[in-house]
Amino acid sequence: MITWITVCDTCKRDTWTEGTALTDGESLAALVERAAQDVTGVEVRRHSCLMGCTSACNVTVQARGKLAYTLGRFEPHSLAAEAIVGYAALHADSATGQVPYRSWPAGVKGHFVTRHPPLPDT
Repeated sequence: MITWITVCDTCKRDTWTEGTALTDGESLAALVERAAQDVTGVEVRRHSCLMGCTSACNVTVQARGKLAYTLGRFEPHSLAAEAIVGYAALHADSATGQVPYRSWPAGVKGHFVTRHPPLPDT
């Protein structure tokens, strides 16, 4: 089963300036895509606006039948991207999507915004 990382590509942190070539979300998305290239069970997609503007940069981690998570307040840096992908790989390996806190990469701690139950099968 695939765990999807959805990266908001329109996110702009408070430090973003008009006229910058890429949004912070586009920069983070490119880094996450690069970090996930060879990770089994993890795919990345971009989406315009996850509606978490006060917590930019935002991503979701989700898979069919599992708990889903929204994470935010990331800086568009490779360490953040690697932590996001590392967490997504653990999510992919989990039967329920729940990953023990002690296993979380340090770079995602403090970035969780919401948790969503899986959709019902019916």
